[in-house]
Amino acid sequence: SPSLPEYFVVPSSLADQDLKLYSYSFIGRRMPLWSWNHPNGSALVRMANIKDVLQQRRIDQRICNAITRSHPLRSDVYKSDLDKCLPNIQEIQAAHIKLKQLCVNEPFDETEEKWLSSLENTRWLEYVR
Repeated sequence: SPSLPEYFVVPSSLADQDLKLYSYSFIGRRMPLWSWNHPNGSALVRMANIKDVLQQRRIDQRICNAITRSHPLRSDVYKSDLDKCLPNIQEIQAAHIKLKQLCVNEPFDETEEKWLSSLENTRWLEYVR
């Protein structure tokens, strides 16, 4: 995938040939990426949706099993669909533009209460929280 970094971490129990094969199943060929690790062994793995719903359960299970095998405590995988609970990139960009307009273009002659209300309406603080 041209949108993936040149180097990235994947579960060690997944062979390169499996990753190449699985990559075609993901939207944009964005296979699972190990994004963050906690000292207790917890990890954040990010992956795109699987294109073929018939193959989704099988591929998802294989990848989750590989992640579990790579976890030092063999903990089960907890999955969360972030598309449902987080803003998309366009919403974040719009909020950032509103924040910049508020901070750069708007005079601070307004009352503090009105300015804080305008800040809240950008949704920027909500997104970065």
